[in-house]
Amino acid sequence: MGLKPGLPILQGLLCEALGSTLRVTGTDLEMTVRTASEVEVLEEGRVALPGKLAAEAVRKMPPGAITVGSSDGEVEIVGRGPRFALRELPADDFPQIMDPSFEGAVGVDGDELGLAVSQVTVAASGDAARPILTGVLFEPSDEGLRLVATDSYRLAVRKVPGVSIGEQGLVPARGLRELSRTVAAAKVQISLQPREVAFGSERGTLTLRLIEGTFPNYRQLLPEDYPNRVVVEKEALLDALGRAALVAEEHIPVRMRLMEGGIEVSVTRQDVGGETEHVPGDFKGSAEEVLIAFNPRYLTDGVSVVEGERVQIEVIDGLKPSVIQGIDHPDFLYLLMPVRI
Repeated sequence: MGLKPGLPILQGLLCEALGSTLRVTGTDLEMTVRTASEVEVLEEGRVALPGKLAAEAVRKMPPGAITVGSSDGEVEIVGRGPRFALRELPADDFPQIMDPSFEGAVGVDGDELGLAVSQVTVAASGDAARPILTGVLFEPSDEGLRLVATDSYRLAVRKVPGVSIGEQGLVPARGLRELSRTVAAAKVQISLQPREVAFGSERGTLTLRLIEGTFPNYRQLLPEDYPNRVVVEKEALLDALGRAALVAEEHIPVRMRLMEGGIEVSVTRQDVGGETEHVPGDFKGSAEEVLIAFNPRYLTDGVSVVEGERVQIEVIDGLKPSVIQGIDHPDFLYLLMPVRI
């Protein structure tokens, strides 16, 4: 969890022992994670302790049972040999947070949701000055749930068929990236409320405050037809882009010449030199060849999250957005703006 100015308690984890259950809560007021475990409770109570330090202490313990106890302002974590003594934080300062409601929640295949999140969050912006673009739009559609993210240079759209959430919401990508580390499971519940979204599983709950604002009209970026298309092996293209990245920096574009027989990938850097290679593939189009250039990191991000062994790149010309998709995987597309050369 993060740290808010003036709220050092948000560095901590609240641990509550009741009956035979230990419940642990962490929050930065925008993202809250809760989990519970069946334990042997020798004495009921609640304590707040330094979150990062406590987590690392438990992680580095030898295999076997551990004991956690507190007295006189100190939290003791004891394993088979090691003993950590951590300063207790004031539990009464920990925010009062309600449990999320899962009334009317929808169930989702956990693996599919995790894949969908990983595919779209690569396109979300990290610029806090543009908060709308740091989110992922959860949007109901005729096919089910649609996840959309853009940083204005690229756009990722993923359909999750058969999932009906009713309303839409803009979910922080930063919080979604924690899904796999917190509540990922075979089955995940999604509860979308007016101000927050909650994900729940047998592992616990992840609650995220929604971003307020209007998401861009992304549909106008999607052309109805692409007259030129090339299909190549995904790993071969990633290998070529990796070698090109040895020469390129992020601000130096990778040029791609789409033509009969595949793609010529090249990059030139005045102070270093260049790299050129051919990636075999199948090209079909209205033009004999198309020259287009992309930001190398953005291009690699998109190709990396495409499903399947083969990837198709559809282009209009060297100046208009291109779409990257996996063959036989139409539920995901990655649109990328070219770089002028």
